[in-house]
Amino acid sequence: MNYAMVLYVLGYICNVEALLMLLPLGVGLLYGESVGGTFGLTIVLLFAVGAVLTRKRPKKQTFYAKEGFVTVSLCWIVMSLFGALPLSLSGEVGSYVDCFFEIVSGFTTTGASVVANVEILSQNILFWRSFTHWIGGMGVLVFVLMVLPMAGQSSIHLMRAESPGPIVGKFVPKLRSTAILLYGIYMLLTVILIILLMLGGMSLFDSLIFSFGTAGTGGFANYAASVGHFGSAYIDWVITIFMILFGVNFNVYYMLFFGHFLQGLKNEEMRWYLGIIAVSTAIVTLNISHLYDSPLTALRYAAFQVSTIITTTGYATTDFALWPVLSHVVLLLLMIAGACAGSTGGGIKTSRIIISVKSAWQELRHLIHPRTVTRVQLDGRPVEEETRSTVGSFLTLYALIVAFSVLLLSVEGYDFNTTLSAVLACFNNVGPGIGLVGPMGNYGFFTPFSKLLLSFDMLLGRLEIFPMLVLFSPSVWRKSR
Repeated sequence: MNYAMVLYVLGYICNVEALLMLLPLGVGLLYGESVGGTFGLTIVLLFAVGAVLTRKRPKKQTFYAKEGFVTVSLCWIVMSLFGALPLSLSGEVGSYVDCFFEIVSGFTTTGASVVANVEILSQNILFWRSFTHWIGGMGVLVFVLMVLPMAGQSSIHLMRAESPGPIVGKFVPKLRSTAILLYGIYMLLTVILIILLMLGGMSLFDSLIFSFGTAGTGGFANYAASVGHFGSAYIDWVITIFMILFGVNFNVYYMLFFGHFLQGLKNEEMRWYLGIIAVSTAIVTLNISHLYDSPLTALRYAAFQVSTIITTTGYATTDFALWPVLSHVVLLLLMIAGACAGSTGGGIKTSRIIISVKSAWQELRHLIHPRTVTRVQLDGRPVEEETRSTVGSFLTLYALIVAFSVLLLSVEGYDFNTTLSAVLACFNNVGPGIGLVGPMGNYGFFTPFSKLLLSFDMLLGRLEIFPMLVLFSPSVWRKSR
């Protein structure tokens, strides 16, 4: 283990987080709020820690897979610990455990909240908790790779550990250029969304809050009624469309923006993803049509809720907890499925579902026709056996972690819907679930232990299990010779 380089990157992360906190500090000053003892103090502390850890660049800068996993996991934990400090110092959220839960939910783009009345929070705190969605959506280590060149192939281990999906590669020969392209596309889509929301009547502050949540597929809002506060069909449809767009693999946008239109539009994962959304929206629309005054209104609510759940954004325009059971089942399955790999969405990811379905079909065909030789393909290319094995391991760990988390959370004695959906909503980085943690509820009633458990689930889900579990392997911490 290259401890010196791990600590150096952690120090760099502290400096980056300090710089990012200047924005909510500025928002607080703009609105005449007291931020010196919250963001000001935290920024000074972060810069101090960062200065100590980055005072000397390590001679050995090589990163291997285990360093990548450890560094990414520790960076997200450290960012969350420091990121919770302004909330704790403000006294607006509650205990430090509550603040930690809230900010982990922000960085992991989950959107689960312990705050009962979000509208009483100060503007700087509202901005920071939503801004963490935007930071965590693309991944802070991807941002760091733009400004921190690393030796050899070291950077790819960081990106693989943080980026969602079974396969992570480079768009261009240099990984730093890949990171710049990713953030360029991310920023452009965010700016377009901000403008469109302002055209729909939102203030600049509101459009920033909801754009950060939509881009990061997070879901924090500055109104208790979420997007439903505006009661606007235009805003509902704009956010619906952009939630879907941010759930698409950013590799597709790279291909479209640089002229590879046919290749981009033929992306198999995107076609499955859009197909799932279309079928699910049709089913939910038919199931809830009797609850609304017109089929178009039912379609609007169904499309929004299907999009917000499959992309794991977690916004709401209505209380879907009141919908029929069939709609609940569809939304629960979408919560597990999630968006595309290489997007800002959570869940299992569409690419893993495709590989699993095709692998199962291949096995079935082999049982019927033992002499048939076939290979699982994605986008016309064979899926390596190593990738298939990793997908199988991921799904096994996924099921075990969900089962274990539900078992631990059930000790609190809440109903099954609340217990199961709370775990699934946090592990899949969705936010709202069913029951007491539905779109009109919150997570504030859980004990500190359960909040820490769900915080760990959120980190596991955002980093896709393996990087966080690596921290518990003793062999990883042995110093390299």
